[in-house]
Amino acid sequence: MRRRTLAAAVNVIGVTVVLSVSIVAGLHFSNQSDSVPAPFRVAAAEPPLSYLGVYEPSSPHSYSGILRFSKLIGRLPNLALYYSSWWEPFQISFARAAQAHGATTLVQLEPRHVDLSAIAAGRYDGFLKAFARSVRSFGHPVVLSFGHEMNANWYGWGYRHISPSEFIAAWRHIHQVFTSQGADNVIWLWTVNVVCGPDCSPTVGEWWPGSAYVTWVGIDGHYFTASVKFASLFGATLGQVRAFTHDPILISEAGIAPFVATNRITDLFAGARAHGLLGVVWFDVQGHNLRIEGDPKAIALFRLAVRKYVEYGLSSGAPAGSRKERNVPD
Repeated sequence: MRRRTLAAAVNVIGVTVVLSVSIVAGLHFSNQSDSVPAPFRVAAAEPPLSYLGVYEPSSPHSYSGILRFSKLIGRLPNLALYYSSWWEPFQISFARAAQAHGATTLVQLEPRHVDLSAIAAGRYDGFLKAFARSVRSFGHPVVLSFGHEMNANWYGWGYRHISPSEFIAAWRHIHQVFTSQGADNVIWLWTVNVVCGPDCSPTVGEWWPGSAYVTWVGIDGHYFTASVKFASLFGATLGQVRAFTHDPILISEAGIAPFVATNRITDLFAGARAHGLLGVVWFDVQGHNLRIEGDPKAIALFRLAVRKYVEYGLSSGAPAGSRKERNVPD
């Protein structure tokens, strides 16, 4: 959510109730061909909040912003997010820096000014094959998402601009290209925005490409009103997602507005932990969002939340390589 209208009125119904009213959402995408290779799988039972991620404006050109953020919060993130424009090659230097600091790279590939039907037809296969080969040559897991927040209307690849079937065809084709290039180190992250009223598709399931093409589910959501809390922001979307998949769920982009109480930082991590989610990626960009740098209260709350809720070392075989907790000395 780098440029977006404020989230519309959020749904205050809890996850349990939403599950009962949206149980059929997206089920018509559940049947997949046996010929589709299984997506990259990590440890079978990741504990809640195994991942702490961040996006810093300096990424991917420099890892310095993430290191400054790490110093502030007293912990090295184990997911390092950057946004990639179409035609931009995989930023392998950034990925190597992330790996050196115990983090897995998360790439949000944005198809700006690109016809998704042309992707599905193979017209961009040269770019995609080169990207896939670079990811393969890196030799470590990479989390890759394509066309994030497609269920909302602020991007040209999303709701009211293209049909769900066009998005699904493009996603599946990209997956097939990467598979053909041997890029089996990709963790496929399907990223939606929280359901948000008229600016969003009523159901996220219609954009679902199928479990054969997805490893993790990502949900983007920001605290853009003073009264919003975790359940009212993420609850409806979690309910819809759980109606059609049990893949691990990552809060793939989150932040709070500058006018929202900083205790929502605690609410974010506590809510993600209570719902058994994989982790949280903090969007540390000034503008619509609060950037914790220069806000002592926000820094203190973030440090406390990370110490209390984020787990690093409880499972093996996870993407970041070493799953040891990595604190930053004060």
